[in-house]
Amino acid sequence: MHVVTTRRRYTAKDGTSRVYEAHLLRRSYREDGKVKTQTVGNISALPAAAIEAVRAVLRGEALVSAGAGPAQVVECVRSRAHGHLAAAAVIAGKLGLAALVGPACRERDLIMALVLARVIAPASKRASVVWWADTSLAVDFGVADAGTDEVYAALDWLGAGQSRLEAELAARHPREDGVAPYDLSRSWVTGRCCPLAVIGHSRDGKKGTAQIEYGLLTDPDGRPVAIEVFAGNTADPTAFHHAVDPIRQRFGLARLTLVGDRGMITSARIEALKELGGLGWLTAPRAPAIAKLAAQDGPLRLSLFDTQDLAEFTHPDYPGERLIA
Repeated sequence: MHVVTTRRRYTAKDGTSRVYEAHLLRRSYREDGKVKTQTVGNISALPAAAIEAVRAVLRGEALVSAGAGPAQVVECVRSRAHGHLAAAAVIAGKLGLAALVGPACRERDLIMALVLARVIAPASKRASVVWWADTSLAVDFGVADAGTDEVYAALDWLGAGQSRLEAELAARHPREDGVAPYDLSRSWVTGRCCPLAVIGHSRDGKKGTAQIEYGLLTDPDGRPVAIEVFAGNTADPTAFHHAVDPIRQRFGLARLTLVGDRGMITSARIEALKELGGLGWLTAPRAPAIAKLAAQDGPLRLSLFDTQDLAEFTHPDYPGERLIA
């Protein structure tokens, strides 16, 4: 079935010309090997919009009421998260992250997907693989078919190039006067396959849980440059000795500033750091020491903060140190 529009011109006796237009509903059929047509009806009396609707229906198009809502017009088969991932990918491109990670390959695509997933939705590797299946991330990087084993293999590939990557980061973020902050911290581990995860003194309230320790080197603005992981039962002074000297030699640091909480950088450990030389530290005194400084005859006057946000002072108990409140 189809609609045929015919036009016939007619000239009256007075010379005026008219055009007669007819819209005919016809069907085509074959008879004795010949194609013939049959007029089923004349729909010329219908409004123009109705005639077009008949044409559309006969072409197989689905018509929707003008008052139908979006849910009736469009059927949402599947929706993938995209916008925030695309924004993160643009920033990664401006930072040159892909070139920093390594040459173009399957492993680099997996690492880039892992990095962006870590930024947007931090989770375990297994959870990330499940999560990115419902986003445009896996499709864009071509890793939709990746499994957990392949992801961990990509991390091994990345670990093999850690020294090169850290050297490029150090060159990208130069240090003024050879000074760089360094922090030693720890994290508890629930897995059972990490050889460095052992029982140690936990400051996370996870007694009896294995942990790892790690030292992080940054540039003066706090951007990470290098990291090293230690066994979870490594004492802080031992970790300092194992990490500080190699890092200073590797990156050519004249001075290194260690950042730690009051439980990590104690008075005894400060004396050990002084013996190493070329090391500064940033920490906080314990509560009794602060109370002594804020006593009536102490140098810390709370009235200072009526007009100032920060105050710097000295005290004989802390020779050569800056105290900031």
